[in-house]
Amino acid sequence: MRVITTIKEMQIEILKKKAEYKSVGFVPTMGFLHEGHLTLINKARQENDVVVLSIFVNPLQFGPSEDFTTYPRDFERDRALAESEKVDYLFYPAVKEMYPHALSNTVIVQERTDVLCGRSRPGHFDGVATVLTKLFNIVMPTRAYFGKKDAQQVAVVDGLVKDFNFPIQIIPVDIVREEDGLAKSSRNVNLLPEERLQAAVLYRSLKAAEAAILEGERSPAKIKNSIHQTIAAESNAFVDYIEILSYPELKTLEELNGTIIIALAVKFTNVRLIDNLILEL
Repeated sequence: MRVITTIKEMQIEILKKKAEYKSVGFVPTMGFLHEGHLTLINKARQENDVVVLSIFVNPLQFGPSEDFTTYPRDFERDRALAESEKVDYLFYPAVKEMYPHALSNTVIVQERTDVLCGRSRPGHFDGVATVLTKLFNIVMPTRAYFGKKDAQQVAVVDGLVKDFNFPIQIIPVDIVREEDGLAKSSRNVNLLPEERLQAAVLYRSLKAAEAAILEGERSPAKIKNSIHQTIAAESNAFVDYIEILSYPELKTLEELNGTIIIALAVKFTNVRLIDNLILEL
């Protein structure tokens, strides 16, 4: 595995591989890798000749109340994990490399951001779309891999690629779960012991909603109410939101049809958890 820290060197290496007609799989991350990231890397390894992993904590996507400086970082651990997963190139640029001066152009995301987590994080997805535009032009991937756990991000990236005609295939990868169904996350360690047991209700409530829909229920209000009641009955979590929307457009539905997402976010004592299911009707 080769660690690259400059944009120019990364582009030169990729252009060499492209000249050899090699396919390039790309996994963009902010580091502090966990099993979900490794699943993306493994998927990219299976489907491409070359795998590029980027680690870049992007300041543009942090809001005023979110501390960029305290975001967890452990490069040596991440490098060892990347090497063990047979990553070919680890792109690890400094902030000054990615943003050597104030940007005269940024990407403003017009759709798919005023719902779910985006509602409480104005400007966040503008930062995501801007850095991904840069990374896509640097890495020039054939395919880029994103976890379905952050389904809103996948939807935003889908729009970015289509709107700007990037010749990239976006590959959403299924959520990695614990045995009891809880979506794996580095945040799970912050749950109190009793909260960790209660947190399994999130996936159970989503699966119960899925069963009701497959049995013919088409009212979003009834499904959302059922999920809320289940979570309230089986946990002490505060429900931040429960939404049922079209996917990937993330539009409100009067009646359930087509591809939909059932998404939720809850707050326990020290941690906020998200989860979702995407269904084809």
